[in-house]
Amino acid sequence: MERNAIFTDKAAPIGAPYSQAITYNGMMFCSGIVPMKPDGSLITGTIQEQTHQVLTNLTNLLEAAGTSTAKALKVNIFMRDMNDFKDMNEVYAQYFPDPKPARTAVQVARLPLDVGVEIECICAL
Repeated sequence: MERNAIFTDKAAPIGAPYSQAITYNGMMFCSGIVPMKPDGSLITGTIQEQTHQVLTNLTNLLEAAGTSTAKALKVNIFMRDMNDFKDMNEVYAQYFPDPKPARTAVQVARLPLDVGVEIECICAL
């Protein structure tokens, strides 16, 4: 089996030594995605606005590999403030059809670029 890197210009650009995603053996492993537009501008508004941008980036990345959120298996959500959990969830629910993927959400001390949310995903191809 061969590992393949997935990149798309329809998601946030990578400014560090990692791939946007890796595919292997019928699976796709997405790196953590922050609320950054493809042009590199950061979304610093509400948690809803940030979550929309993150999940738009994720959707575009999955589509670049020929898959979708309907095939998401596991999602990890890192939040700066769990008081934003309900608002993040309202946006999240719009992007993942039933049955929803397995998921973990945790509060962390700090995220890259001081954003409010970062999301990573494992998906079937």
